[in-house]
Amino acid sequence: MRAVRFHGREDIRVDEIEEPLCGDGQIKIRPAFVGICGTDLHEYLTGPSTVPTVPHPLTGDKLPTTLGHEFCGTVEEIGAGVTGLQVGDRVAVKPNLFDGTCSTCIRGRFNSCENLGFIGYSSQVGGLSDHVVVDKKNAIPLPDSIPLDIGALVEPLAVAWHAVSRSPLQANDTVLVVGTGPIGLAIIQVLKAKGITSIIAVEVSERRRELALSMGATEALDSVGINGVAHVHALTGNSGADVAFECSGVQAGLDTAMGGLRVRGTTVIVSLWEQKPVIDAFAIVLQEKHVTGAAIYDDGDFESVINAISSGDIKPSSMITSKIRMEEVDEKGFRALIEERDKHVKILVDISA
Repeated sequence: MRAVRFHGREDIRVDEIEEPLCGDGQIKIRPAFVGICGTDLHEYLTGPSTVPTVPHPLTGDKLPTTLGHEFCGTVEEIGAGVTGLQVGDRVAVKPNLFDGTCSTCIRGRFNSCENLGFIGYSSQVGGLSDHVVVDKKNAIPLPDSIPLDIGALVEPLAVAWHAVSRSPLQANDTVLVVGTGPIGLAIIQVLKAKGITSIIAVEVSERRRELALSMGATEALDSVGINGVAHVHALTGNSGADVAFECSGVQAGLDTAMGGLRVRGTTVIVSLWEQKPVIDAFAIVLQEKHVTGAAIYDDGDFESVINAISSGDIKPSSMITSKIRMEEVDEKGFRALIEERDKHVKILVDISA
């Protein structure tokens, strides 16, 4: 079967590999649509950091690995002992892998497992292939009302749902979202679904500022050439935002998120950083501000997102800016997201095309 595999820096290939067998407690899925993520781009540009170069403790696999962790598809085979699913069912795949035995997992925080792994990074199992076998617990049912291309957006929306859940959000809060790439835009949609009516976005890209406004932001500030912190305070009666979400992964973005907060406000850091940022601890102490991290998702977050899409509270279709074939994944997928960043939000690979 075909599989898009990551071999190293700027080296992804459509390889022919063996079709996986469906074991006990597992299901085989025919992927439909697969999203390309910012972490995929990071691995592609800089070389393996999340992708294991030595055998992963959970899977035993290393480079080359099959990519694709934002995906959905149709069940085509059921392993022994699997209940609650049948052939033909549509599922979104929750890709995180955990050992269940480390001190973090024992506390029930599987999203922060000490040996955390991912379908689509840590093994030969990934959505960018003709067939995928996963454990039943990784397959979350999709209702027929959700198209399969939208089903591929459940994973990044679950990241956003979890980040918002990690904040002390209140109904009348003013919220600051710094960086409106796919996750920032997803957070704006989740905030809107939760009834937040005052959302300030800060973003360098004009196209993404427009998208932020269309998805629920009430203000969208250009982060170039202005004092973003001063503008946020001006928009909030010189008080500052109650909650901020840092989605940019750059120092200027974190400075805006922290500086734009009110006294005792909370910044939730969602982005993954290539370099350690600097935080003004003096300002945090004097203004009693809070800093919180948000790592992927908890149990139930996928289901909450699916329910919100089904009810119409989240309408994420405008995040999809292109659909491509598997054989086009390098040029029209990875390269397009790098070289035409302002043009794209989420590029989906159509496995059936």
